[in-house]
Amino acid sequence: MMARQCLPKEGRIRRHADYALCYAQGRRHHSGNFIVFILPRPGSGITRVGTAVSRKVGKAVTRNRLKRLLREFYRLHQALLPCDSDVVTVAKKHAGQSELTLERVCDELKPLLQRQRRRRQEAPAETDA
Repeated sequence: MMARQCLPKEGRIRRHADYALCYAQGRRHHSGNFIVFILPRPGSGITRVGTAVSRKVGKAVTRNRLKRLLREFYRLHQALLPCDSDVVTVAKKHAGQSELTLERVCDELKPLLQRQRRRRQEAPAETDA
């Protein structure tokens, strides 16, 4: 039997207050179809992921497809996620009209997360000097 490769329950943002905190205090990163908020939580020991797709994006089928694509991206690329952080991905209004596939979502979000990871790794080196 194969091991399940899903995001664990504790790896998901579930409370509105946690989303609101990430929106208010997290750092924003923009891509073509998404805004990614990253809020460092030092000492928490886990990275949590959340998605937000409003009704402006499209009907339920479109919104659910986008959420599935985002969940699958984060499931496949857990190693890219910044450690001890909350990551909230918000779909922009026109994301529903874009013919998004998993490949296109990866092409948009992967460089963004890699850039963020490099920044966090370089930051402690600067403070040591």
